[in-house]
This record gives sequence, structure tokens and C-alpha cells, in this order.
Amino acid sequence: MITITESAAQRIEAMLAKRGAGIGLRIGVKESGCSGYSYALDYAESIDDDDIVVEQHDVKVVVKQDSMPILDEMELDYVKEGLNQSFKFNNPNVVSSCGCGESFSVTK
Repeated sequence: MITITESAAQRIEAMLAKRGAGIGLRIGVKESGCSGYSYALDYAESIDDDDIVVEQHDVKVVVKQDSMPILDEMELDYVKEGLNQSFKFNNPNVVSSCGCGESFSVTK
């Protein structure tokens, strides 16, 4: 299952409050880049029959079932490093990533 850190939960909550709509954050993977996959983030407006909902720290993360083999056991964090801040995907399924860090490959 996916783990949401408290820092990530606070950021998701702030994003939803600023937006004024949505039930959570939708995370997925798409085939992309030179290494195979990239993460896709969007607001979750609804929950579909093939969605898995992870709720921690009073926020929801919604994932399509077909993305779970790649995202299983991942920790979603939100980090601030100097002037940069972003979600960080600590995914034990990733075996390599491209030089620019935008895409990754997994073992299947």
C-alpha cells in the first residue's frame, strides 16, 4: 500500500483548500520518457470502480488499480530544499531513472 507522510498530507490539504474543490490527489503512472514511466498527478474529483483510495492524515490519495503494481509500497513525501519544493516519490519498485530524473523503470 502507499504511505503518505504528514508533510505530503499537509501539502495536499493546502492545495485542495486553495483550489476549493476536489476530494484528494490522484496519482498514476504513464509510459513516458527514456526510462519507461513517469508519475502523473492530478486532482481527484471522483472515485471510480477501479480506483484504490488511500486515506492517511485526513487526506485521500486515489490510484487506478492498474498502477498499483508499480506504486505498491511507495511513500509519498513533500520536501522543501532551499527554494525548491515538490512531492517526492520514494518508490522501492524503481530500479533506475533517467539522467534528468523525469522517468524511471521498474522490475516486473
